[in-house]
Amino acid sequence: ATELCAMYEYRIWPGTGKLFIRRDGKPIFLGSSKAQSLTLQRKKPAKLVWTQAWRRLHKKGLSETNLKKRRTRTNKVQRAVVGLSLEDIKKKASQKAEFRSAQRDAALKEVKDRKKANKAKSSGKGAGQSVRAPKVPKNVKRR
Repeated sequence: ATELCAMYEYRIWPGTGKLFIRRDGKPIFLGSSKAQSLTLQRKKPAKLVWTQAWRRLHKKGLSETNLKKRRTRTNKVQRAVVGLSLEDIKKKASQKAEFRSAQRDAALKEVKDRKKANKAKSSGKGAGQSVRAPKVPKNVKRR
């Protein structure tokens, strides 16, 4: 039967390692001279990075299946845009595409008509009515 090393908790196979009896009479199995040396120096296994005690203390090597972190799912939230309330946005989304395209075409036509009217008005008023002084650059010094 195998024993466990008191220092690093690895299995000690028969015929290897040393049995160390402490002053209080408790037997301690040590798997290697390294383990024996560290035990006699009174080093704590939990402070040595390569020991099982340290790995247990710092939660290393646990199976990934048990330790999957739960992530909170992000919730999609619709917010109102400046100039449009949430109800208006939902109403527009529920409208059919043909209806919206027809509305868009009507709005474009209206804008074009307005531009045409403005052009006709400005051309009829007078050509060359702008009587302004010629522009002079500001950074040029005048004498």
